[in-house]
Amino acid sequence: MAGARRVAVVVRVLLVLRVVVRRRRPGMGVLPFVPATVGRGGPRIWWNRRVTENSEERLHARTVGEGGPRVVFVHGLFGQGKNWTTIAKGLAGDHRVTLLDLPNHGHSPWTERVDYLDMTAMVAAELRSFGEPVTLVGHSMGGKVALQLALRHPELLRALVVVDIAPTEYPVSGSRTDDPDEEAAPFAAFIAAMRALDLGRLRTREDADAALRTAVPSRMVRSFLLQSLVREGLGDGGGWRWRLNLELLERDLAALRGFPDPPPGARFDGPVLWVAGANSTYVLPEDRERMEQLCPATRLVRVKNAGHWVHSEQPEVFLETLKRFLERVEGSHG
Repeated sequence: MAGARRVAVVVRVLLVLRVVVRRRRPGMGVLPFVPATVGRGGPRIWWNRRVTENSEERLHARTVGEGGPRVVFVHGLFGQGKNWTTIAKGLAGDHRVTLLDLPNHGHSPWTERVDYLDMTAMVAAELRSFGEPVTLVGHSMGGKVALQLALRHPELLRALVVVDIAPTEYPVSGSRTDDPDEEAAPFAAFIAAMRALDLGRLRTREDADAALRTAVPSRMVRSFLLQSLVREGLGDGGGWRWRLNLELLERDLAALRGFPDPPPGARFDGPVLWVAGANSTYVLPEDRERMEQLCPATRLVRVKNAGHWVHSEQPEVFLETLKRFLERVEGSHG
């Protein structure tokens, strides 16, 4: 009986880790099958799926809601689709809401580089599979992906929502303004702190939280980052691992600060909701001209008492703002 139970456990694990693969895209060739290290001196395992030559490569997606227009969410750096769960549940009564994990995050494949056009191509492939235009919502890095997709594949979208990001280049470190109180770009420090965690000796999530506190003073942001720290196995013997491809994200972090030039003359003429945190400097007044050149039908909304993570800091306000936008968009298409 014990042997049968072990076989059943192995079968379940294999089913969970089943690989589903789609067509190779530029910059996303086959990764060498080299196990990733979990913890210093700990066991070596391969976690996320490789991108392969197979014609069925897919991003990880979860859909809630059984009917109505489709709304698709893409997260920012260090995030995953489930970050949008609260907002998704608020829309699921009359929408089909799909939450995507971008490459090198969550349960989606790890790639050879971090590149906005590669991410755009993978998200576009997912949207084509739905067979209908969608409203695409993107935060931060995901907002840049959403903007690129709108400019390159406008036929796939009914409408666009861009959350606290602009079509511009951001500093890898330092600030966008001369305000001495502006928080410097923290992402390199976040990655360094996450990579410095000794996962092989880590006992509890509380220990991980304490270890990140100096580099990540915000409890909300630490909680957000730690959603990608998961435990393998059962009980105290289970090992810890990151669902983030931290090594690659650290190497290519500079690439994420930019915004690739759209095709000549490209613009998205559909409705656009541009949501910014009133306490954030990711969207500045000087960003508006470029945004309106690319998306003439843009409406900017600044949410009070919110910084960069608008939908987490003010979820009720964000949800109500999004619902009103969707009502207008879907009414005009009805």
